[in-house]
Amino acid sequence: MPESDDAAPVAQESGNRFASQAVVALLVGALAFGVTVQVRQDDSTDFGSLRGIELVELLKSVDVANERLAAQIDDLTATRDRLLSSRGDSGEAEDVARQRAEQLAVLAGSIGATGPGVRLSIDDADGVVDAGLVLDVLQELREAGAEAIVVNETARVVAQTYVLDDEDGLRIGGRQVTSPYVIDVIGDPGTLDEAASFRGGIIDILRARGAQASVARRDTITITALADVKTPEYARPDVGGS
Repeated sequence: MPESDDAAPVAQESGNRFASQAVVALLVGALAFGVTVQVRQDDSTDFGSLRGIELVELLKSVDVANERLAAQIDDLTATRDRLLSSRGDSGEAEDVARQRAEQLAVLAGSIGATGPGVRLSIDDADGVVDAGLVLDVLQELREAGAEAIVVNETARVVAQTYVLDDEDGLRIGGRQVTSPYVIDVIGDPGTLDEAASFRGGIIDILRARGAQASVARRDTITITALADVKTPEYARPDVGGS
């Protein structure tokens, strides 16, 4: 018996509805990941040694980070609600999916990035800056809202990037870098500058170790270096959703 003429529109509507639901699932997953990463705190941090003014500066930085996170949550929630009410309109869902894919590509370091931010300059003439110290600096920048980071214009820093001590300097994600270290960071310039400059922050930590350090805001930072992509040895895409 031949299929009804309504079969094709019904199938199309079903496909559109599936596309919208898939994007909603992606947004919810991204929201959960963002909350987990941004609100994570190091329980071992000792604040007892900080002075009152230092605690005030730290609290201001945390407040700004919380406001940024709340804005991101509101934006993702509004997008999710709009998609859920679109009744199978796949056009908007595809646009949102494309934008989200570009955002995730920036975070993964697989495409270049441009935007406002800061430049952190570190002169390590005495060789006192080691891998552990640089990891601490990078973590502080991430917690201050860094969205893209590159060291000496060649070493793109992402979540999986490692830092090792090297004979002539450091090895960051497979790229050898030497002093002076120039760390370009894309994100909110005010928040990043505060994270670096407040008493007891990044600049003070570096200077306490014997390095010379400074930070400067930039209206535009362009990052062209890409992260070194490592092919997973064990992990495979779960295309079946099981």
